[in-house]
Amino acid sequence: MAVTGQKGTLSFIILSILKGNEYYGYELIEEIKQSLQMQLAEGTLYPLMNRLKDEELVTSRWVEQESGIPRKYYTLTKQGETVLKEMKDYWVQMNNSIKKIL
Repeated sequence: MAVTGQKGTLSFIILSILKGNEYYGYELIEEIKQSLQMQLAEGTLYPLMNRLKDEELVTSRWVEQESGIPRKYYTLTKQGETVLKEMKDYWVQMNNSIKKIL
């Protein structure tokens, strides 16, 4: 599987964060900001989450809140775990190649 470009990178980051965890959209944005010191706009996240859902890499569910609007929580699917492993293998190989060059 060839994973290239920023889209592949952001998908890899999101799938990695979701592994073993469940997040709602804003919480996922905050986790990315905290962990990676990276800004991510809602206008970037939600279309990507819809694409990952269409590709059956993540699933979502609505959770009602006692106060406020319902939240959509995202989790990684089995297929998402498989793709994440492929992406991780690719990035490890790419990192090793870059280290050799440097």
